[in-house]
Amino acid sequence: MSKRATIHRMVTPDHLCPWGVKAKDLLRRSGYRVDDRHLKTKEANEAYKRENGVDETPQIFIEGRHVGGYDALREHLGKGPDPKEGKTYQPIVAVFAVTGAMAVTTMLSTSTSATIADGWAWIRVGELCVAFSMCVLGILKLQNLQSYANGFVQYDLVARHWVPYAYVYAFVEAGGGVLMIADIATLVVAPVVLVISAIGAVSIVRAAYIERRDLNCACVGGGSDVPLGFVSLSENLIMIAMAVWMLGKGSV
Repeated sequence: MSKRATIHRMVTPDHLCPWGVKAKDLLRRSGYRVDDRHLKTKEANEAYKRENGVDETPQIFIEGRHVGGYDALREHLGKGPDPKEGKTYQPIVAVFAVTGAMAVTTMLSTSTSATIADGWAWIRVGELCVAFSMCVLGILKLQNLQSYANGFVQYDLVARHWVPYAYVYAFVEAGGGVLMIADIATLVVAPVVLVISAIGAVSIVRAAYIERRDLNCACVGGGSDVPLGFVSLSENLIMIAMAVWMLGKGSV
């Protein structure tokens, strides 16, 4: 005989409670037959909470016994807490993982088996990975310049005194990545990237390690929860190394 559960959740034409959807899915995956009861208006949802003395929906019952909301359900099922908003490196890891894969597949699609075995081909993969990453990080900043700038000016040594620099940085990062992909105007682009990334590295060292301020990095745009620190600094150091490498190539 299957286990039974009842869920009361808000489902209206304008709003579908995400926690209700997740609770229902978790119950089904845990082997429960779910009696899904919808609260079809905001007023019905408020009335349900008031009448039952609860401050949130969904509310879950298992075999007639009240369990509580989504977090209580996870605890009841031994699943542990649901990941919450907070400090995370996931956005920046995602950027470098995907751009790294893009660089590898680009090399594989344009190279013969002979050049694939050449060590220089894999150096090109590294160049492309950094250039692609600069493009993606630039896009993330450009999609909401105001929000990104609000975070950037809190720690960047130039932007905190001259706010337009924050906007310049986003365009230079994206544009520099585009030009570096094709090795265009290297002797112009590389020095600019070198300067902005060096300023960024010094700014991060000062804010995160000298002043020990608890800030979020604006590297993936505004509103991110990536902590300012080692990963942010590493990103700038990689850009510095890329700029130096491209300068060396261009001067040969």
